Amino acid sequence: MSNIKAIKRENTSSGSNNKLRAEGLIPAILYGGKKKAVSLTISHKDIAKATENEAFFSHIITLNIDSKKEPAVIKALQRHPAKPFILHADFQRVDMKQEIQVKVPIHFINEDKCVGVKLDGGIIRHTLNEIEIVCLPKDLPEYIEVDMENLKLGDSVHLSDLTFPEGVLRIALSQ
Repeated sequence: MSNIKAIKRENTSSGSNNKLRAEGLIPAILYGGKKKAVSLTISHKDIAKATENEAFFSHIITLNIDSKKEPAVIKALQRHPAKPFILHADFQRVDMKQEIQVKVPIHFINEDKCVGVKLDGGIIRHTLNEIEIVCLPKDLPEYIEVDMENLKLGDSVHLSDLTFPEGVLRIALSQ
């Protein structure tokens, strides 16, 4: 579980947001659950470091807001189109007893051993690199693994072919 330090903020104007960014901070929001949305300020350095790990996007994150801790998942990051800067972050509160819908990366393994590629000269094409699942927060997997080793030329892997970890209740088909 990642920990991110955040501070509540009152002024949410675009001018104040730009001033935050100039100071190495980013505006963020925490919403969801039965509480109202809270505007936050987060250190750009902290969130940039956290996003270097792919698991950040599919883990429960603890937001340390002033003296309170809030479990959350990242729902959206707005990045600068040309520079390596994060401009804004959206977090959704998590109730550890309620199902959540989260995008989880797909890891393709054994591509270098794939029968259809090695013996028949095929090419592997990925049409998805993440999948949206529904589960309790305690059952949230870091990623879904797809073994490519025994695929022959012309074979496909469909969502219905995947094996999900225990606790993953279903695939969210709202893609």
